[in-house]
Amino acid sequence: MKIKFMGAARTVTGSCFIVEAGARRFAVDCGMHQGNREIEKRNWDTSGYDAAGLEFILITHAHIDHAGLLPLIVRDGFRGPIYATPPTLELMRILLLDSAYIQEMEAQWKTRKCLRHGEAKVEALYTQRDAEETTRQFRGVDYDQTVSLGAGVTVAFRDAGHILGAAILELDVTEDGKTSRLVFSGDLGRPAQLIVNDPTVIETADYLFMESTYGNRDHKGEDESLDELAEAIAFSYRQGEKTIIPSFAVERTQELLYCFHLLDRDGRLPKDMPVYVDSPLAVQATEIFRKYTKYFDEESKALLKKGRDPLCFPQLRFTRSTEESMRINTSEGPAVVISASGMAHAGRIRHHLRHNLWRPGAAVVFVGFQAQGTTGRRIVDGAKSVRIFNEDVAVKARLFTINGFSAHAGQSQLLEWLGGFRNPNLRVFLVHGEHSVQEALAEKIAARFGYRVEIPDYLEQVTLTPGGEIEREMHPVPAKPTIDWEFLLGGMEQRLGQLRERQARLEGKGWVEQTDMRERLLELDQRLASLISEL
Repeated sequence: MKIKFMGAARTVTGSCFIVEAGARRFAVDCGMHQGNREIEKRNWDTSGYDAAGLEFILITHAHIDHAGLLPLIVRDGFRGPIYATPPTLELMRILLLDSAYIQEMEAQWKTRKCLRHGEAKVEALYTQRDAEETTRQFRGVDYDQTVSLGAGVTVAFRDAGHILGAAILELDVTEDGKTSRLVFSGDLGRPAQLIVNDPTVIETADYLFMESTYGNRDHKGEDESLDELAEAIAFSYRQGEKTIIPSFAVERTQELLYCFHLLDRDGRLPKDMPVYVDSPLAVQATEIFRKYTKYFDEESKALLKKGRDPLCFPQLRFTRSTEESMRINTSEGPAVVISASGMAHAGRIRHHLRHNLWRPGAAVVFVGFQAQGTTGRRIVDGAKSVRIFNEDVAVKARLFTINGFSAHAGQSQLLEWLGGFRNPNLRVFLVHGEHSVQEALAEKIAARFGYRVEIPDYLEQVTLTPGGEIEREMHPVPAKPTIDWEFLLGGMEQRLGQLRERQARLEGKGWVEQTDMRERLLELDQRLASLISEL
């Protein structure tokens, strides 16, 4: 049996593992590669997937880094079934359509730019039509249902406790009369997380493919995070201003709604302070969560039995239209605004930041990871102003960064879940994590359990033998994106020189407060130093 790592290998996106067992060939997950430009180029070369040669695809959960390439694979010739839990299928539909819309808009913008320079038009990675066609191949599988996929392959979906419908996959693969059990963790959630159950404890496996996103650290506790959220709301309420929360539309927004429900229950949410969910995608996702309450944890079900909806409270307002969104910032008085994107680099959240970020009495609450280069990251890193819609907006609002809302297990929780296995010969592959993080987790696993741990690289292929050794085979393509260091450094040095000359001229004219230019110079200096350190 062979496993090829098409993504989530020494990085956290692009999850896809192609399994070859005898005459069978299928994939676990089919995620989009996200990150820097070199990594995102991987999305455009799908030749290694051999889409037409895949019999079926198993999806652990709906997030784009686990399912976002499905429309492209379908367009490339994949005609088999796509298996996932029912909530995952519904969330995937809205997320894939949203992703396709973004791909089309980005292609149109790039095309206009290219045509002005006499260059060819740019095609979208995939379209909304491709996404719609993909949904025709969806097949639902409930938790704990074992499905025979033919010719010696069975799968069972177990609750991963990550987002609604997220699954751990238990695969039994029989070759030459011998059966091996492969477990793919998908993304594992935190124990005691709101709305969803704790991750299912798995006891038996020969090979484990385990996520490692936060394999080097733990998160804050839920109560501490709730207190920080209450503090942010109280601050802006006292000032008569707004609390702005950039949030991911799926899972994070619904968890926040649950938190607001708890704050209202405990009298810590002002009765006259409306809470707006200003994201059409988040509104759709919340409706799907309410449809699948049977997948909620026992605490949430108990609330529902008492007639209390954990995703609802009297101050909640959903805004769908652009006009409703605009009215939020023209209305006076305190309010909470939850809006996408979660990293503040696109979407309606940018309008809310433009109207409120400069207000000393406002609060901006970050409840998720902020990637390098995004508006959210620049704010968190201490920028004095940020560029929003071609305007420099001062950062005067009070900032709150709450790290306890992650839907991923931290290091100690990953180790605790791993402790449920009873096979002393278990072989562990760490996936879905940065390499340095995986190395830290691998050391912990070896010291605590004595398991042998592998950290596969991009496009690496391994051969698994029941009860035997692992043969590793590297793909001839370089595992890491190649960078023309000389060209890149030369170009950055030239740009730095130009900006410094312009800054000197302006200061000579008395224009000392060139905040935006100073930020760009600082950012370029930092990027240049980082690049040089990697040489």
